[in-house]
Amino acid sequence: MKHRIVVLGAGYAGAYAAGILSRRLSPAGTEITVVNAVPDFVERMRMHQLAAGHQVEPRKLADVFAGTGIRLRLARVTAVDPERRIVTVADADGGGELRYDTLFYALGSHVADHGVPGVAEHAFDVAGRPSALRLRERLDSLDRAGTGGSVLVVGDGLTGIETATELAEARPGLSVTLIAPGELGARLSTGARGHLRRACDRLRVTALEHTSVEAVEATRVLCDDGRALASDATVWTAGFEVSPIAAASGLEVAENGQIVVDRTMRSVSHPNVYAIGDAVHAIGDNGRPMPMSCGSAGYTGRQAIEAIVGRLTGGKVPHTKLVYLFNHISLGRRDGMLQMVDDEGRAKPRYVGGWKAARIKVGIIKGSLWATAHPTLGLPKRKHRLATAPDGSVEKAAA
Repeated sequence: MKHRIVVLGAGYAGAYAAGILSRRLSPAGTEITVVNAVPDFVERMRMHQLAAGHQVEPRKLADVFAGTGIRLRLARVTAVDPERRIVTVADADGGGELRYDTLFYALGSHVADHGVPGVAEHAFDVAGRPSALRLRERLDSLDRAGTGGSVLVVGDGLTGIETATELAEARPGLSVTLIAPGELGARLSTGARGHLRRACDRLRVTALEHTSVEAVEATRVLCDDGRALASDATVWTAGFEVSPIAAASGLEVAENGQIVVDRTMRSVSHPNVYAIGDAVHAIGDNGRPMPMSCGSAGYTGRQAIEAIVGRLTGGKVPHTKLVYLFNHISLGRRDGMLQMVDDEGRAKPRYVGGWKAARIKVGIIKGSLWATAHPTLGLPKRKHRLATAPDGSVEKAAA
């Protein structure tokens, strides 16, 4: 019987990890299945560009995994039973159950509405391809009307900043307002905040600071200071949260629902489960939880891969780096910022801004896509056999 590895989620972290595992583990002893709700790989870092009107062509997961031996199951994960080692899924045919010996949990995150009324019904977001296309269609209709339109972007985190500046640059006929709960770009250095303000001025993005949204309606938002702001399209970028599936499963989770793991990304409550990316509560080398980000997904993914390969083949389990060094922020297509952070996650005085930073961001996005689309290229061709004949137990195959 082959050792069954089930990967939940085929985003940047899950798709890359599945490909690497398929290259490094012998198919004679392992079987890898990837479960994903949609057939395309979603370039989440570019969904604000898609909404703005740029072409972001989808890449089929079937093409990404071609030649790897990976089984792709297009379905939505509805439950995980770590005691019985079963994943329950739903699809067009009704769904079913998948049994696993090792579970690789990479379901990521989704938009958090923070309990604000009307977000689900009336707000747009750029967390996925369907939602970004829905926003794009709305903006196209405003363009066709020829009367301009007002767009409110709620939240001045990285996603909010990138979305507001991208929309303003690509669609100059729109009136774009970025709503910040505190000072605009409060987590950036003084120099970077100044650069951000100049970019907003250049792109005619209005920054509404020290303002919180209490409700979203079809044509306006209601603020905590009593103001009602007219809006033809409200874009919600006020944070992300993880799926409740992990908490409901009985896995040990942090207060925010992320799976608690040891240094090797292994669940502290269920050793047959590994978690990475936004779904994991992992402590970095600086002693602080890794933030939800593409960078964290890469570092936690690499650590989990090494741990799984090492334990299944009886080899050493190394500790790879778990660091967070900088934030890269695009400000339209021709401007950007690279903000360095310290061990406490605070902005360092040094930042890189302008065209150079924009090109760095483009390079990071292209590199991430290339690595995902070619997960096994350049790796050693040797496939490692399991340390013992697989019987469904990770522990018996562990070093």
